[in-house]
Amino acid sequence: MKSMYAFIGETWKNEELMKPLMWERLQKWRREPAIVRLERPTRLNRAKAFGYKAKRGIIVVRVRIRRGGRLPRRPSRGRKSKNQMVSKLTPKKGLQWMAEERANRKYPNMEVLGSYWVGEDAKYKWFEVILVDRSCPDILADKDLNWITRQKGRVYRGLTPAGRRARGLQRKGKGAEKIRPSYRANFRNER
Repeated sequence: MKSMYAFIGETWKNEELMKPLMWERLQKWRREPAIVRLERPTRLNRAKAFGYKAKRGIIVVRVRIRRGGRLPRRPSRGRKSKNQMVSKLTPKKGLQWMAEERANRKYPNMEVLGSYWVGEDAKYKWFEVILVDRSCPDILADKDLNWITRQKGRVYRGLTPAGRRARGLQRKGKGAEKIRPSYRANFRNER
């Protein structure tokens, strides 16, 4: 027996069904500001998986972020063209992690619980970020969520699921020795 959330997840995976819906949504989202607060999550199954509850102290924000790599300035002289470090420059952070940080800067009294993809076109990606108010009495009384009140600035330290993914912490076992506890700590240990 499947739950309602399983059916929602299957619907989001069905491309034929979602394509016309997504096309209409993206037209509207492109005209909106980069960070928009929402009444309810677009993907309820993903939001619930991160711990979302429809209660006071929890908000959902949709963040638009520009896609693609980075275009650095070309050095004018003094290098071989191979060593100019112009092509294939990608940031160390993923776009989802950047979107979470932007949402947290807009709402500094809150902590990021998690985020998930909701759409993309050729120019932008959209993520919905779940934010929790650290000082809300309802959150302090909630046994499932009050752990977040003891963490501050978790998104900037890469403690959210997107941050942990960018730091390589989803890898386990053989071959993952140099990423735990962090790249930086391992670099210091090698000296």
